[in-house]
Amino acid sequence: MLQQTSVARVREPWRVFLQAYPTPAALAAAPLDEVLIRWRGLGYPRRARNLREAARVICSEHAGAVPTGLRALRALPGVGEYTASAVASFAFGAPLSVLDTNVGRVLARALAAAPLTRLQARALADAARGRRASAPWNQAMIDLGAQFCTARPRCEVCPVRRACAWRARGGPDPAPASAGVSRAQAPFEGSDRQLRGRVLARLVEGVSGAAFEAAFADVERARLARILEGLRADGLVELESVRLARA
Repeated sequence: MLQQTSVARVREPWRVFLQAYPTPAALAAAPLDEVLIRWRGLGYPRRARNLREAARVICSEHAGAVPTGLRALRALPGVGEYTASAVASFAFGAPLSVLDTNVGRVLARALAAAPLTRLQARALADAARGRRASAPWNQAMIDLGAQFCTARPRCEVCPVRRACAWRARGGPDPAPASAGVSRAQAPFEGSDRQLRGRVLARLVEGVSGAAFEAAFADVERARLARILEGLRADGLVELESVRLARA
């Protein structure tokens, strides 16, 4: 839920979601349309589908318990390097660095004072962590980037300003060009992401046929067809009936 979504938006949906699905088995058994309804407002609905599919794999291959190993975590649907490292570190104390947008900014500015490739950022994150307990260190790095070393850095109040290499050396901000960890997201208003959310919300409500056509009379037909095809490819809708998939 926290991927590309703020804590403020996630806090209440996370609580409600866990009440509905307190275990992987509960989520694995839930119909997809029900899961999507509980995910509403968080965006990127394929994350909800992937989470449900991951719960199914956890139940079928790991006896209903979230695996602790990095390789097993990476094998779960929708789980990449960042999510697997975060779960392994925060949930199980694995000696791993967590590299996200926030951490990438801290590394490029405070430690390197230079743009970093993805591999360079990973190596620097591991070197900086050293033998420290991974969870507290990773949380501190993420919070530092989220609260101080932001896209528009708050250098004057940053707790590491006296040790910051970029502050000492000056020059252009190295964070935006680093490792793809600081890429600005395209505007949401008017985007396909926004339209996907509108379409999926109507489908969740059971709108179809002429009512569905009327709801999107303002959208070019070719664009609407592309959005529907994308939702179908993501396993979120069945185009035959324009209803949510339950499989």
